[in-house]
Amino acid sequence: MEKLKRTKISDLLKETDKDKVVNVKGWVRTKRGNKNVTFIALNDGSIIHNIQIVVEAGNIDEQILKLINTGACLSVTGTLVESFGKGQGVEIQAKEIEVYGQADPETYPLQKKGHTLEFLREIAHLRPRTNTFGAVLRIRHAMAYAIHKYFNDNGFYYLHTPIITGSDAEGAGAMFRVTTLDMDNPPRTENGQINYEEDFFGKSTNLTVSGQLEGELGALALSLIYTFGPTFRAENSNTPRHLAEFWMIEPEMAFYDITDNMDLAEDFLKYLVNYALDNCIDDLQFLNKMYDTTLIERLKGIVETKFVRLSYTEGVDILMKSGVKFEYPVKWGCDLQAEHERYLVEKHFKKPVILTDYPKEIKAFYMKLNDDGKTVRAMDVLFPNIGEIIGGSQREENFETLSKRIEELNIPTKDMWWYLETRKFGTAPHSGFGLGFERLILFVTGMLNIRDVIPFPRTPKNAEF
Repeated sequence: MEKLKRTKISDLLKETDKDKVVNVKGWVRTKRGNKNVTFIALNDGSIIHNIQIVVEAGNIDEQILKLINTGACLSVTGTLVESFGKGQGVEIQAKEIEVYGQADPETYPLQKKGHTLEFLREIAHLRPRTNTFGAVLRIRHAMAYAIHKYFNDNGFYYLHTPIITGSDAEGAGAMFRVTTLDMDNPPRTENGQINYEEDFFGKSTNLTVSGQLEGELGALALSLIYTFGPTFRAENSNTPRHLAEFWMIEPEMAFYDITDNMDLAEDFLKYLVNYALDNCIDDLQFLNKMYDTTLIERLKGIVETKFVRLSYTEGVDILMKSGVKFEYPVKWGCDLQAEHERYLVEKHFKKPVILTDYPKEIKAFYMKLNDDGKTVRAMDVLFPNIGEIIGGSQREENFETLSKRIEELNIPTKDMWWYLETRKFGTAPHSGFGLGFERLILFVTGMLNIRDVIPFPRTPKNAEF
């Protein structure tokens, strides 16, 4: 007899062909009942909803039933029948149960409900089995797929940029060093410095903070490219918005000016949010009910609203006239904080905002200088509950202007020669932006801490799993 193939719970719950024998596999969420009947809620991660397994007394060996507790992994074969229970269309009348793995109720950490998110971070190896993290991880997958689909459908090419790099795209200096040298006894130069010429790559290298600079090289050949990969910041930031390892989406577009860049960013974000509403509604409804009752309404608002566009100068003027006493005082030239960004989005305009034309002193060296000599063609997209979700700019394509800017910031030109050469040989106007993937997932899920939207968060003093 041919072995019965497993059917995913997501497919079974849509099944209209009843009274057939099926096999389902998954983990026990709850078990209850009496001496006549046992009800088991089973979940396999394919959907947030469980399927109910009904075990009539005498149909399954009592010794097997005793092994079944919350967290146990089962294979169940039985008849799919119409359910008269509330909120479920079908259930399975069990004929055979195999226990793949038990979960001791005395020691299984998820035996009880109502755990805090802080506690669940301490058991990151088990938290995907909860409803919350199952929902978050399914949405995370859907958003990753939607990102690739959007760019593919719009003529972009996916470029793999290096994770190990010799340059610092942000000029921030907060990078993780990559080395094979014995750091207890490293080779030294005559003046006592560590001699990285003897290292694996023959120079000092780090984990990348961005794929942007290499992405620009691709755009200046293929016109439209995007990167989507892990990036790393060695900053001691213990905030709900920062990780040491996170994922970035960075499109770079030849022949795009700052307006084209803003148009793409707005269209891209609306597409992603709409994709979540169309394809993740079960998970969104759960999160809307459990964590943020305005979540779905807010997501729909993004899709239906035209983003406000204004200059940094206009934004600062609004903030200074607001009468609000911010924790960080506002003046022209300051780097806007999350509280400033959220005021503009949530209080003043009540819709997403794109700020442009920032002072050059608070932005990166590669941003195109405006004619006023004081500001650059930067753009930040600000979202409710998040603040900055996208940062980008038109890139400086003029060789002399870019060279001067690099010198002003004391960036070693020996590390940037290849980047400068693209401005010597067939330079072109071009633009790009970066979207922090986890900040996108924060917004789409309504979660409040970035550690709760990545499977295994890397933060200061935390690399356990």
